[in-house]
Amino acid sequence: MDAFNFLFYLAPGLIMVMALGMAYGVLRRWSRLRGAWNSGLTAEARCLRTYTTTSGGGDSMVSTTLHHVYEFTTQDGRVVRFEEEGGPGSTVEGDIVTVHHTAGEPVVATAHAPGRTQHAVGVFGTLAFLGVVVAFCVGFMVTFSEMSSTLHI
Repeated sequence: MDAFNFLFYLAPGLIMVMALGMAYGVLRRWSRLRGAWNSGLTAEARCLRTYTTTSGGGDSMVSTTLHHVYEFTTQDGRVVRFEEEGGPGSTVEGDIVTVHHTAGEPVVATAHAPGRTQHAVGVFGTLAFLGVVVAFCVGFMVTFSEMSSTLHI
């Protein structure tokens, strides 16, 4: 196999690795959120800071993400500070919100209200899309392999 043919395996392979890594991240975050929601532990947290980040620009679409930094005290007296993306724009510095959190170490917390069904639909939709990306890459590599062996490339 020459270097040119190798690229036709390398590029889809890297795309598959990235898609699988993203799928792992989505499942890990979903598991952590479910753990916080299912723990039954809640606390009152203060919003310490809000800020936005932007990505994109130039010729591409610009997206803005809202971040909140919260702090609360667990039932055993530990002070926990965490940052979370995508909260409501109406929550500003100084507001008190209810957070759901896990016990033990490390504490996983979220200020997002339990939305199990809505969140699960989003997770499965993302996983389905990533699955299509992986399937396309595998199909591309198989097709290229068959064509290159037939044409002796």
